[in-house]
Amino acid sequence: MFRRRTAADQPADTAAGPSGAEAQATGKGHPTPTRREAEEARKQRVKPPLTRREALRRERELARTQRSRTRRAMVSGDESGFLERDKGPVRKFLRDYVDSRRTVAEFFLPIVLLVLITSFVNSPQVRIFSTFLWVGSMLLVIVDLTVLRFRIKREIRKRFPDDPGRGHVFYAIARSTQIRKLRLPKPTVKPGASV
Repeated sequence: MFRRRTAADQPADTAAGPSGAEAQATGKGHPTPTRREAEEARKQRVKPPLTRREALRRERELARTQRSRTRRAMVSGDESGFLERDKGPVRKFLRDYVDSRRTVAEFFLPIVLLVLITSFVNSPQVRIFSTFLWVGSMLLVIVDLTVLRFRIKREIRKRFPDDPGRGHVFYAIARSTQIRKLRLPKPTVKPGASV
């Protein structure tokens, strides 16, 4: 009557452990929240918003915490917290492929800033130089991105033949135009590495 139950004495459904939905509801896989945090979360779920302004404030707070969680995941490289556009083996390959090579496009924003600064100088020679720098960098970026486009299409056809390939080229081009240190998710390969 007062003895402990063994695994054999328990019913079959409780001996197997919680199901996937129950485990997700209890928050397994995450640190157990403190009592205060659990009570605050429960109060927030139970208590309806009093006014429209409070509901908007609550939505903004939830969106802010979700954005910060996603940013932390993208900085740390935890793919489970990535945005949908960054998930999957094809997108991982594209990020590594773009990050493994230096492109003219990643230096385009600093070049534009330099051209903008030199356009305010009164010297005609400096203005001519900045104009040539602007036109030359634009041509180099167009050529570089065109070559990248053909290479990306070829590599995707070779490595992922079953993939429909929608949006991959645009994803790679958009990443290659970003400054390397500001790219999210953070680069995991160094320039010159083989992918």
